[in-house]
Amino acid sequence: MSERTVAAHHGKHHAGYIEKLNEAVQDTSWAGRELRDIIRESHGKPELSAIYNNAAQAWNHAFFWLGLTPRGGGDPGGELATRIGRDFGSIDAFRGHFRSVASGFFGSGWAWLVLSSGKLEVMATSNADTPIAHGLHPLLTLDLWEHAHYLDTLNERGTYIDSWFDHLVDWEFASNNLEDAGESNWKVNRYREVREAFAESGLGD
Repeated sequence: MSERTVAAHHGKHHAGYIEKLNEAVQDTSWAGRELRDIIRESHGKPELSAIYNNAAQAWNHAFFWLGLTPRGGGDPGGELATRIGRDFGSIDAFRGHFRSVASGFFGSGWAWLVLSSGKLEVMATSNADTPIAHGLHPLLTLDLWEHAHYLDTLNERGTYIDSWFDHLVDWEFASNNLEDAGESNWKVNRYREVREAFAESGLGD
């Protein structure tokens, strides 16, 4: 993932959702609420679609960034690897299934590895939709919006997916989310540290 993509994706697209959400909730009872609560309580309510869409996109993007790491990729280990083998047959079968779901998804959205009723599943959501609005526990996500990869791979989504698997995915993050069943995976302090480092780098200017 190039510096140019990170700067545009995080500094413009992600930041834009946060700015729009802050504008939408200013001087309302939603101001200061946790993103998870805003998402769950505004989901499915047309009159709150602007709040839901921007809150969900802000959360999805932050979760996506937390699931990336320099020199990442490869195969998971430990309990996560065991569970993937149990629920998908093998690591290679899981990777093939995830790639098929992500590459075959039409339009903009997200591909997810989630924990659902004790079982690992791969799913895709459209636009801003997110598993936490449906009572599921996300372990990892891959942004399928074109702005996530177009500057690097143009329309070659498959190349982007393979690069994520080979070089970027943080299996430790996914393992931690499996261990706590998704309830503590927001990791606010870590995201704040990453965001502050990004701001200091000047890439978002």
